[in-house]
Amino acid sequence: MSIFAYAPAPESRAVVDIASSYGLFIDGEFRPAAEDKVFPTHSPATEEQLSEVAHAGAADVDAAVRAARAAFGPWSALPGSERATYLFRIARILQERSRELAVLESLDNGKPIRESRDVDLPQAAAHFFYYAGWADKLAHAGFGPDPRPLGVAGQVIPWNFPLLMLAWKVAPALATGNTVVLKPAETTPLSALFFADVCRQAQLPPGVVNILTGDGSTGAELVAHPGIDKVAFTGSTEVGRSIARTVAGTRKRLTLELGGKAANIVFDDAPVDQAVEGIVNGIFFNQGHVCCAGSRLLVQESVRDELLEALKRRMETLRVGDPLDKNTDIGAINSAEQLARIQELAAAGEAEGAERWSPAGCELPGQGYWFAPTLFTGVAQSHRIAREEIFGPVLSVLTFRTPEEAVAKANNTAYGLSAGIWTEKGSRILWMADKLRAGVVWANTFNKFDPSSPFGGYKESGFGREGGRHGLEAYLDV
Repeated sequence: MSIFAYAPAPESRAVVDIASSYGLFIDGEFRPAAEDKVFPTHSPATEEQLSEVAHAGAADVDAAVRAARAAFGPWSALPGSERATYLFRIARILQERSRELAVLESLDNGKPIRESRDVDLPQAAAHFFYYAGWADKLAHAGFGPDPRPLGVAGQVIPWNFPLLMLAWKVAPALATGNTVVLKPAETTPLSALFFADVCRQAQLPPGVVNILTGDGSTGAELVAHPGIDKVAFTGSTEVGRSIARTVAGTRKRLTLELGGKAANIVFDDAPVDQAVEGIVNGIFFNQGHVCCAGSRLLVQESVRDELLEALKRRMETLRVGDPLDKNTDIGAINSAEQLARIQELAAAGEAEGAERWSPAGCELPGQGYWFAPTLFTGVAQSHRIAREEIFGPVLSVLTFRTPEEAVAKANNTAYGLSAGIWTEKGSRILWMADKLRAGVVWANTFNKFDPSSPFGGYKESGFGREGGRHGLEAYLDV
């Protein structure tokens, strides 16, 4: 059998125009930081500097919150149908500019263009369309006959899905009549800054959306500001704990979407090829930079060898490389810091006695931040790689014999965000889903999202729900 080599199919960078520097977006205009501090943002695939971005300090946070507060009265007073008009405009502009924004996201984040183009952008637009539909129907959402907005929402989003996480938070906040101060992640600020231009293009009133770039200190200033009524955070459990301590004892409402260590559970009657595709999508999608990634594979003992053989064959076909190449399956790790974290935990897995495997022919580029798709067998539940969130393309394989054992092992984690079940028995799916302590349970699929479906977790995976009708509640005074 001959093997056909892929020809490079890079998406053009010419479709997006990245400025050499960007200011903060406050009250409808870009402005420099009050202290004139800036920081660079780099492409993780090449380490080249893409732009220079303003670093917001306390004075900038205060200015943004004041602008959002001034805009809140007029914005919340608009009929829901008028707010919906703005959200519909934003959704359409995201669709119209999807190619430009997909290239930008892959450059700044490192994810494959296929994922930016086919997942992130369509889902981001879909969230604005969905919540635009709710804007004039809030009295029928089940939260009372006259639910009111909370006020100014401070939103802090992560680097793994920059534009999509922005949509998850901004769309329901605006639909319910709140105004927003948003802080994107330090390593991926560009799509949020481009979204500021989308807001102006949609003629969104000044101050309704404000965007502050900076590091963790900027986020801390925003969370602690007394003018914030609602805090929404997606990110690490460690930072989530810090935010909860800051907000405790105040009147601020809080939702946290934190880490995960999801179990992807494969029974002996599951179709092997379908399960393998779900496993690959569950852990290698977006380089494993997914809070709900299926990073623990629990496979029934009787089919372990057959499944692992098929999984290794599939992993040998994964292409690691240029995020802008349409053939790429796994792009660059987002930062040197995250790469070091992945390397540390992979080394711990070997040191604790697990057996490490990666495709032999996987060649990594010489520049940028890269990690080969990796699986560990012989993993014990006490191993760090089975307990700690790696947030990278690393899969830990464990076995089980009975459904009861699978549930016990799946729930033996500090997290509770997601899980996957692979079996032909519908009754088993329902029984397992009822027993698993996870906010989202997928059956014979993985990593499928819809704006009408709520998402969130238990335990150290946070609390509150985003998406669907449930996602409105966090922004309403009910």
